[in-house]
Amino acid sequence: MAFELLSLYYPFGSGLVARGTGILLQSRGAYFSLDPDHPNCLLPCKRTLHTLMAAIVARDGKPCLAFGSMGVDGQPQTHLQVLSRLLDFDWNIQEAIEAPRWIHGSPHGDGLPVLHIESRFDSQVIEALQRRGHQVQLLPAWANEAGHAQGIIIDHHRGVLMGGADPRGDGYALGW
Repeated sequence: MAFELLSLYYPFGSGLVARGTGILLQSRGAYFSLDPDHPNCLLPCKRTLHTLMAAIVARDGKPCLAFGSMGVDGQPQTHLQVLSRLLDFDWNIQEAIEAPRWIHGSPHGDGLPVLHIESRFDSQVIEALQRRGHQVQLLPAWANEAGHAQGIIIDHHRGVLMGGADPRGDGYALGW
């Protein structure tokens, strides 16, 4: 799947354009460390830690879901939330993508121990999390910081494809 082909990491990637091409270079190497004792130390032939993670889910040996997300360190958390809503709660792909989200840590990759939560969550949920000691920071209702997800459900029994796109971003689910 090509969900992550446009991922440049930081806005405008590295800020560098390959001479004469107009191609903007990505900045996924930003997670490397120059500390020789760090597990993500910059070394020849080593790949950096990253969160590029488009997914295909199979049922009975056939793909039944293709999806991906963007949003720095929140990507695996968005994947978890979308997958749980689809597999554990049987939501459709659009419902699963549109549901309110949380991101533990920073949506910007700085690793701060804060639970960022969209304000669309019920206030009782937010209060219960705070009582349990979580440092909660509210995000706007449809926060860009909560990442963007897109996906396609493949229903082989009915011969139907169902697409979903995140209203937090500028994608659309279209079919013809």
